[in-house]
Formats: sequence, structure tokens, C-alpha cells
Amino acid sequence: MDTRSVQAGADASHGISFGEAFRVWLRVACLSFGGPAGQIAVMHRILVEEKNWISEGRFLHALNYCMLLPGPEAQQLATYVGWLMHRTAGGLMAGGLFILPGIIAIMGLSYVYAAFGNVSFVEALFFGLKAAVLAIVIEAVFRVGKRALKNRIMIALAAIAFVAIFFFAVPFPIIIIAAGMIGYGGARAGRPEFAPAGHGHGGSGAVIDSMLGEAVPEHVRPNTARAIRTAALWLALWLVPVIALLLVLGQASVFSQIALFFSKMALVTFGGAYAVLAYVAQQAVEHYHWLKPHEMLDGLGMAETTPGPLIMVLQFVGFMAAYRDPSGLSPMLAAMLGGLLATWVTFTPCFLWIFVGGPYIERLRGNTGLAGALSAITAAVVGVILNLSIWFALHTLFRETVPVHAFPLDFDRPVLTSVDIPALVLSIAAATAIFRFKLGMLTVLAGSCAAGVTLRVIGVI
Repeated sequence: MDTRSVQAGADASHGISFGEAFRVWLRVACLSFGGPAGQIAVMHRILVEEKNWISEGRFLHALNYCMLLPGPEAQQLATYVGWLMHRTAGGLMAGGLFILPGIIAIMGLSYVYAAFGNVSFVEALFFGLKAAVLAIVIEAVFRVGKRALKNRIMIALAAIAFVAIFFFAVPFPIIIIAAGMIGYGGARAGRPEFAPAGHGHGGSGAVIDSMLGEAVPEHVRPNTARAIRTAALWLALWLVPVIALLLVLGQASVFSQIALFFSKMALVTFGGAYAVLAYVAQQAVEHYHWLKPHEMLDGLGMAETTPGPLIMVLQFVGFMAAYRDPSGLSPMLAAMLGGLLATWVTFTPCFLWIFVGGPYIERLRGNTGLAGALSAITAAVVGVILNLSIWFALHTLFRETVPVHAFPLDFDRPVLTSVDIPALVLSIAAATAIFRFKLGMLTVLAGSCAAGVTLRVIGVI
């Protein structure tokens, strides 16, 4: 890897210091609630709307790439933008900070869960938080959709993508490939509807776009030799610990099983965590017997209500697996090592995809032949974000959902009588604060957390 690529770049042309970027990425990390939709909403609001670090068009271009990768798209998007601004060091900082609060929160809650069996007070805190995040997610759908869906064709593509993934469980890659083919064909036919999405707010003078204007920085240019070195380094960081555990402890060790199983999961989590969590739950409960069914649900609840990607639930699974089979260590020490091992093999590949593929994806921005495909993919991504938003809303506002499997339909239907009245009231209040009174995100989040704890104290929840 080019040694210059690990420098923060004090002489970066955009003039944003590494320290300033650190503070902003830490803020993004601490607000990364609500699954992919909420996390993308937070980044869009801070990076595009508030800081004007990246234009709407480049943000969506990066998001399109990250949505196509295995792994958590929001964490990879943070890594991508951090890499653009401050090279590899910036990507490590942005991507690492994005998951750090979640690692700490899940580790702490897992410890409490294993030791005491419940985390009710913390759950009350996050109960209010989910209501605020739901309002932020809805606002993001409107804001991103308004800029990306600039004509009826794009609106139709977003609607079709939403219906396909929500009601018919069409795999995410198929939706994206189909949208890209439609966009490419439309652009080749000269249809103006498939011109690239406009920049909107943040498009003029955005920091990254100005930096990548006439003189493209060296780290953004594709370089085959550097790509090979980078791939070799990150593959070693990822796979050498896995191979070492297999050789030293053997396949029967719980640590070897954690390393191997979650390495496989890192390769198949396309379209976000939702698509693979059912399989993880089945394997962890029925095959490996690491957890009981209700414990898997409790872990999912932790991941949904703490900062960071939903896939952080894998840390809880690794924690409980090693706690139950400590291999001669103290149970809590083994559990901590198991949780951190699961996290390492889950997220290390994410940096590999960005640092190796980023320069080639940036080159595609100037390829006019792909502009139509990317515009259509952007529209489809809006539909996917809407799907994630509604999924989050269903699981926030209703205590029960019923799976509907009537070919070709395949979706979760809310049980209307299970509506969570306190959650509904808090969500409406948070939405009113954001849409009507234009209150800041931190104010709404803090108020909702306080409301959740108050409701628990007075016995409402």
C-alpha cells in the first residue's frame, strides 16, 4: 500500500483537518441509530446538508456502490467518504468510529444480559430513542427522494423497487441489476429522464467535489499495483486470524467456529443485515446451540436500539457462544473475546471492499455511458430505503407482525390490535418537532430518550 495513503493529509486541498473530521465522524457514530435507513439519514443530513462536505450526486453514487456490497452499507458509506477526504487513515477513522459506539454498547449490554438476564432500564432509554429515529428516517426518505426522483420515470422506478422488495421479497441485487439495465437502455435511447441526478443542496462547492475537480488526488486514481497490495494486506488481516485459530485450536473450538461462520456471513450479507439474520438465527440456535430462540430476539433488540449497524447483533451471538463454552477461560473473558472475534471477521472485509474498489468506482463517475444506469439505480435505492423505513416503523409501532406467504406475496403484516400506543404517541411528537417546529436532531433525540425513561418509571411501558 502506498505509504502516503495512510497519511491524514494536513496539506489536503479541502482544508479540513483530521481533527475536525474526527469530531464530525464521532458525532455521526453516536447518532447512528435506526438501522441502515436511519444511519444513511444521519450521514446525509450532516455531510450533505449541514457540512456541505459532499454533493448530493456523489453521495448517492457512493451509496449505490455500498448497497451492492456484502456487509453494512451505512458503515461502508462512512468509510468511503472518509477515504475520499483523508485517504486510508480517513476511511479507517470514519468506518471504525461508525461501529465503535455499537461495539461498546453491545458489549456492555451483553455483559449485563449474561450476568443478570435483563437490561430493562436501558431498553426504556432506547424505547424513546426509536420513536425519534423513526421520525428522522421518514424525513430522510422525503428529502433524498425529492432530489433523486426528479421525473415520473424515476418515481415509477422507486415505486416498483419498493413493491418488489417489500411485498414480494425480490432479492436486492436483482432489483439493482434490473434498474441499472433499464437506466442504461434509457440513456442509450437518448431519454432525458435518465440524465444523472442533479446535485441539489450541497452540489455547488461541496468540499470533496471541489477537491476532486481538475487535479484528482493520487489516492483516488485507480492503480493496479496498489490495489493488489491493499487487497493482500486486508485479506491477511481478515483471514490469517481465522486460519491460525483453525490450526491451533481445531474446528471443534467455539472460537474457530465463530471465526469461520461469521467470515462466511461477511460474504453473503447483500442488501443489508435483514436478508441474512434469519439464517444466522437458525444456525446459532438450531445447529450450533449457542443461544436459545428468545435470546436471539433479545440480541436483535439490543442491536436495533443501539448505535451502529444492525449486524452488530453478531457480536452478541459471538459473546453468548463463548460464554456458554469458554474453553478453559473464565466465562466473561471468553465471552468478550468471542464477541470481539465475531466483530473483527464481520467488519474487516468492509474496509477491503472500499479501499480496493473505491478508485475504480470513482472513475465510473465520469463515464457518461453509465450515467443512465446509475440514475435508475439511485431511484431504486430510494425505494429500498423506503422499504427499510417501513420495516423499522412496523417493528417500532406494533408489538406483533404476521408473516404473509401467499405466492407470490411474501411480507410481514402488522397485527393492528398490537399497536404500541406509547411508541405511536412518541413518534408523532418527534415527527411534529422535526417537521413542524424544525427542532434539531440532538434536541429531539434527547427529549425522546427522556420520555422513554419517564414512561418506564411511571409504569406505562
